[in-house]
Amino acid sequence: MNVYAFITPIVVLLLLLEIIESLRGRKGVYDFQDTIANLGTGIGNQCINLAVAFFVYKFYGWLHQFAPWTIPTTWYSMLALLILSDFVFYWFHRTGHRVNIFWAAHMPHHSSEEMNLSVGIRASFTQRLFQFLFFDWTLVLIGFTPEQVYAVAAVHLLLAYWHHTRLIGRLGWLERLFVTPSHHRVHHGVNPQYIDKNYAEFVIIWDKLFGSYEEEVEEVCYGITHPPRSWDPFLINFQFWRQLCSDAWNTRSWWDKLRIWFMPTGWRPADLRSHEASSVIGYTLTEQVKFRSKGFPGMSGYIVAQVLLGLGYMYVTINMQWPLSAVDRFMLSVGIFGMIVSWGGIMQARRWAIPLEVLRLLYMSGTLVIVLHRTDLLSWTSWFTVVVALVVGISILFFSYRARRSLAPSSV
Repeated sequence: MNVYAFITPIVVLLLLLEIIESLRGRKGVYDFQDTIANLGTGIGNQCINLAVAFFVYKFYGWLHQFAPWTIPTTWYSMLALLILSDFVFYWFHRTGHRVNIFWAAHMPHHSSEEMNLSVGIRASFTQRLFQFLFFDWTLVLIGFTPEQVYAVAAVHLLLAYWHHTRLIGRLGWLERLFVTPSHHRVHHGVNPQYIDKNYAEFVIIWDKLFGSYEEEVEEVCYGITHPPRSWDPFLINFQFWRQLCSDAWNTRSWWDKLRIWFMPTGWRPADLRSHEASSVIGYTLTEQVKFRSKGFPGMSGYIVAQVLLGLGYMYVTINMQWPLSAVDRFMLSVGIFGMIVSWGGIMQARRWAIPLEVLRLLYMSGTLVIVLHRTDLLSWTSWFTVVVALVVGISILFFSYRARRSLAPSSV
């Protein structure tokens, strides 16, 4: 079972409730473009989790044979695993802020300049793999099974998700032990005093024990010191990877080509430093200029509709209860990545987004019908096929009409 397919409806429900509450109270917690970018990266990441799950079960299954025993599944053993997972995650998370290659894997999650539950699903494409590859394997050697580790990792992720909100204030005595939204707002802050603080996700005692705790006092400014300034999910995810690769390629020092990956975050080879680093890193709300873009006009409702359709398509892709092969899931995942890239292009009025959007609509509908037919989940002549054809046809007609109008020269 893919545990992420189980928790996804819970995540979506909580997100919808916060959006409704934000709109009802006119709290201004959500920015449309940022929210769509967050949803896009989150949807794409669910496809990556399929590959990660395959790796975890194969590698951890082999590794488990070296454990001295197998710990049975009981409520208290799973609670112990949750606490241990949080402790391991604390050090993984801390490493993710302190070492270049690990920051490259973690940075996309921090790149949003807002704070709401949609930021909680702005997940890095590479972070989960890094977590399971470099840290969580220790839990298997203790005696926990791969299934237990993977399932509790999903529960841990869900427990961390609700921290990404501005609608919940301080929680009194709970903050002495557990991580709360106030603690995690600090973690996402780019204010100088908040940078690299509050790494824990479940219990806050790790930060208090290891000197990384900071209380929320000044209003938090969200983001990173070098924001991607784009809605493209691939640029968001690989911005820092690209910089590291560029520096490793361009530096003349062979030693620097190797060590740049494992140096402290932000370190660059001496021959590529354009200026001395400032002694003060970060900025406040008064200094922040948030990224906004001019997209194709009249597309907001269209994008919302496509997000809802995309969530359904994603659920088919990641639901391990359905008899889809690895090839089937790969084909469907290609459509998902084309979809989220297209959303970014539409919100930035990129001309290439027009043919891409039409192409991905045709591709996604075609692969969906073909895959479901091949697995005997529906027939070519079913009502579902007719509905898919109608939805895609209407989508293409509406999108083409709006895009053509936006590109037409204005009359004098």
